[in-house]
Amino acid sequence: NEKHRHSAIGYVTPEQRHRGQDAALLEKRKELYEATRAKNPLRWSGKTRNWNPVNEVWLNPPKEIRAKE
Repeated sequence: NEKHRHSAIGYVTPEQRHRGQDAALLEKRKELYEATRAKNPLRWSGKTRNWNPVNEVWLNPPKEIRAKE
């Protein structure tokens, strides 16, 4: 999938994540949001999104992991 940006993986495409491009993209977004917020803080009513890379994503998590949630 090269088009749909998934919320569970930080609004990057699965292809970008698979290729290891997600960390660099998320870092750029984080910097952009911080700079934009510093430039015009009144525009922001709350916190920005969490742009940290996601470590693990499960389609069907094992029972032990589901029990912890």
